Amino acid sequence: MLFDKGDRLLFIGDSVTDSSRNYEAPPAGWSSWGEGYVNLINAFTTALCPQAELMIINKGVSGDRIIDLEKRWEEDVLQLKPDWVTIMIGINDVWRHFDSVFSQDEQVSKEMFREKYASLIEKTQKKTKGILLLSTFMVESYREDPMRKMTDEYNQITKESADHYGLKYIDVQKYFDDFLIHQSSYVLSSDRVHPSLAGHLLISKAWMNSTEFL
Repeated sequence: MLFDKGDRLLFIGDSVTDSSRNYEAPPAGWSSWGEGYVNLINAFTTALCPQAELMIINKGVSGDRIIDLEKRWEEDVLQLKPDWVTIMIGINDVWRHFDSVFSQDEQVSKEMFREKYASLIEKTQKKTKGILLLSTFMVESYREDPMRKMTDEYNQITKESADHYGLKYIDVQKYFDDFLIHQSSYVLSSDRVHPSLAGHLLISKAWMNSTEFL
């Protein structure tokens, strides 16, 4: 396993990470993990490796883009002094290009996404044992779909950022793509973005495989 006894593992991202967590609960307190992949990871690590005594913290916030992570990074990440930080971000940075054009929201360009990601990594890398970058994903098998195509482009930036800083990149999209060879997207998501419990299980499996937990 990648982690040491008593390590503090913080997860941060958007609604996929948030997954209805209780914002009023203390870090690692009951109901603080939400109902998604962070909750599953907490259950797996607690039940199957109790001797490790890992602390799992969920700091996902629904709707966040990378510019929102930047605004709350000091309070929600650095002040909690995590040993490991897992980041999943990007789907809203992409989605807003498609669902907010008439409200004229400022969009996160690929260049801005790369710049902000680099800034967050540089603020954090020397203060932690490690940072794990999860790809975002779309539950869409047709890769020429405009939103899926853009999602792949933003994921490539995440991968390049991981490579540049020597971080572990976890390709969650591949787990969804492998599933879609056999079954419909509706099994995993009703809107191609927010996963069902089975989808969250795929995310947690990707994380646990990559961290040598499984």
